[in-house]
Amino acid sequence: MEISALADHMDFIDEIADLHQAEWEHLDPSTTFEKRKAALTQAAGREGIPAIYVAHLGNEFIGSVALVEDDMRAYRPELSPWIAAVFVKEKWRGKGVASKLVTYGEERAAKANVSRLYLFTESSTGFYLKLGWQKIEHCEYMGVQVDVMSKALISE
Repeated sequence: MEISALADHMDFIDEIADLHQAEWEHLDPSTTFEKRKAALTQAAGREGIPAIYVAHLGNEFIGSVALVEDDMRAYRPELSPWIAAVFVKEKWRGKGVASKLVTYGEERAAKANVSRLYLFTESSTGFYLKLGWQKIEHCEYMGVQVDVMSKALISE
């Protein structure tokens, strides 16, 4: 398995948009497949923020992680930047792929001189705690209960 910039694997874009739509449509039903695909395309930088990275085995898409300026603009606009869109295809879950993707995202953010990252999760708080993230608040966002978490990448 390799992790690469989505910008170098744009042939995955339709599949990723479809999988992300199925996974997160409930957070914003107004986001269509086409809007999601356009947002992914726009954020597909290789370095810095925004950037999207994909885990793949040859031509098979396995999972994704994104670095974005904000992921809770309407609720916590002062927090930035974020890890977002951590996704692993079902058949690859439980094999450590998500951990590798998150760690890769953290490394890329640190390389871009990011000192602290944020994320929100509906159900994976325990997973992120094991990776050294800290829960900073529990709240309702887009009609869903979520935990907002942070992680220092560089000594602050």
